[in-house]
Amino acid sequence: MKNNLQFEFLTDKEKNTLTIKREFMAGRQLVWDAHTKSELLDQWFAPKPLTTKTKSMDFRAGGHWIYAMVEPNGTEYWARLDYVAIQPIDSYAALDAFCNNEGEINPDLPRANWDVTFTDLGANAVVETIVTYQSLSDLEKVIQMGMQEGMTSTLERLDDLLLTLNK
Repeated sequence: MKNNLQFEFLTDKEKNTLTIKREFMAGRQLVWDAHTKSELLDQWFAPKPLTTKTKSMDFRAGGHWIYAMVEPNGTEYWARLDYVAIQPIDSYAALDAFCNNEGEINPDLPRANWDVTFTDLGANAVVETIVTYQSLSDLEKVIQMGMQEGMTSTLERLDDLLLTLNK
């Protein structure tokens, strides 16, 4: 990431939210596509050294994305994103959850609402993600699981992908 690009990771323990605001050196359409097309998500949506593999994706309100983050040794961590609302290239809202490889949600791990907004900043795009948890303990659990470090690494992978796609 270029040092002059915006990057904020804010925790609000009163509202049980994480706000991640990140600027990318790419146009909004390309950044939107990278967030909403499984063939692109599979190239960046996991912190290093993990990789991502999509089992199924139906990007529409009422649809879902079921995917795994995979360690180099083959261990898989499954997750599910249920799309609630979509405003093409502007925003989407979704429910995030940990699940098994069939997409069945794990009730013992935190579930969150994700509100993701895409805006222009000159030739660049800014993505603001507000993640809302049901409780402070859920928020604290994902922080302890390494959410900030994981998101930082993951978004750096998106930077790298956007550089190759922009050529």
